[in-house]
Amino acid sequence: MSKSGTVIASLVVGAVIGAAATWFGYPELQKYIPGGAGGSGMAQDSGAAIEEKKPLYWVAPMDPNYRRDKPGQSPMGMDLIPVYEEDEGGSDSGPGTIKISPDVVNNLGVRTATAERKPLHSTIQTVGYVEYDQDQLVHIHPRVEGWIEKLYVKTSGDPVKKGQPLYELYSPALVNAQEELLLALDRKSERLIQASENRLDSLRVPNSVIRDLKKNRKVRQTITFYAPQTGVVDNLNIRQGFFVKPGVTLMSIGAIDQVWVEAEVFERQASLVAEGLPVTMTLDYLPGKDWRGVVDYVYPTLNPKTRTVRVRLRFDNENELLKPDMFAQVVIHAESSEETLLVPKEAVIRSGSSNRVVLALGDGKFKSINVKVGRFDELSAEILSGLSAGEKVVSSAQFLIDSESSKTSDFKRMNHGEESVPGSVWVGATINSLINDQRMVNASHKEIKAWDWPEMTMDFKVAESVDIALLSVGLELNVEISKIQENQYEITSIHIPGKEDNKSLDELSFDDMDLDDMSLDDLK
Repeated sequence: MSKSGTVIASLVVGAVIGAAATWFGYPELQKYIPGGAGGSGMAQDSGAAIEEKKPLYWVAPMDPNYRRDKPGQSPMGMDLIPVYEEDEGGSDSGPGTIKISPDVVNNLGVRTATAERKPLHSTIQTVGYVEYDQDQLVHIHPRVEGWIEKLYVKTSGDPVKKGQPLYELYSPALVNAQEELLLALDRKSERLIQASENRLDSLRVPNSVIRDLKKNRKVRQTITFYAPQTGVVDNLNIRQGFFVKPGVTLMSIGAIDQVWVEAEVFERQASLVAEGLPVTMTLDYLPGKDWRGVVDYVYPTLNPKTRTVRVRLRFDNENELLKPDMFAQVVIHAESSEETLLVPKEAVIRSGSSNRVVLALGDGKFKSINVKVGRFDELSAEILSGLSAGEKVVSSAQFLIDSESSKTSDFKRMNHGEESVPGSVWVGATINSLINDQRMVNASHKEIKAWDWPEMTMDFKVAESVDIALLSVGLELNVEISKIQENQYEITSIHIPGKEDNKSLDELSFDDMDLDDMSLDDLK
């Protein structure tokens, strides 16, 4: 046999032996191969059809709130993407629920707190001015006209003590009154004597002067008047030599052993203030020192310009450190005896139009919800609605979680157990007028139950996606009204009965319409 024939014969024999080994040995070899026929291996699965996963729904890539029950395109012209069951994350907890892995929660430093019912310690911080105690403020007036012959106090702010001389007054009326008493004494008429003494007393002539007059029988040309109480001279309106008349305020004397502080609180805080509440006061000129007082009176009127209510506070001033017209910082402690729902103040995300908290649902799930917030104290915030006692809220790193949850959360609900309000509805309408260059129409629409709207006539802006040339005055049609922002609505789609280029019933999904507001007859 030639050399080439030998090689060919060897190749044929080798092929036969290899095929036989594969035929008889492969079943035994499969036992040692992962996923082989000995278990739930590929060979077993290869003969069975792979079960195809069915999407739950389709959403727009740029707007997860835009959902459809079949493939299509978003309003921006992008293909809808399918969402499968495992992609739902927190679907059982409603829209807006997100799931975060434990290591990310750790890295973010997420802390939670439980909403609890307990009393709220409200503090009202405001400013005020120190004033004299008006109950102890005395005004000095003359009872007769005359001239100030001598003035013993020179400036406002001078301290005086009770019985200290203030001024000497020369008055012809006082001279005549003294002479009448001497005449009565000469006649020894008890009735005239009593009448003369009463007249001198009514003119505020001191009793010491009357006694001296009866003893010495000598008329004084000037009468000295004395301080009726201890205090500080204020509003000194006279100088030596002045001519004064009855009714003129010569000066005032205010006691400063106790002072008032006039403060103002905002209208929304007025209901928290009551007489007897404890007050803490500090002043810039004595840092670190606190004064303790009480709310003495809450004025019954409101300042219409500042929308504030005046509050009168009372403080003891034994060392006379508090001086009238001083500026003070005031804290009114409004203790509440009733229990209310409280969360940490830092857990509330405050914005111009709403307040939110981030719920911790467990298993790494979180969700932002709207809440109605009431009062605040230094540590806590009062929750009036939107949250229940025992629920956990995020008190740190909540802004990052809220940002992610806001993409899909329904913030039209004030309570996360209520049904959401649709952002757009279909309703029958009639066009009354058109402004084509501004893309505005005036239309009368039927009742919209989903938004609690009655039948009414309104102005609407027409979206760019709507062909405004199809609209005319008097046209009856079905329109899709969408809320674009607070108190602003837009016509985003139209259906004119009988037009071929309108959407068909198959193309209008349940998300496009509100069945309570539109009958099938409207779409003929």
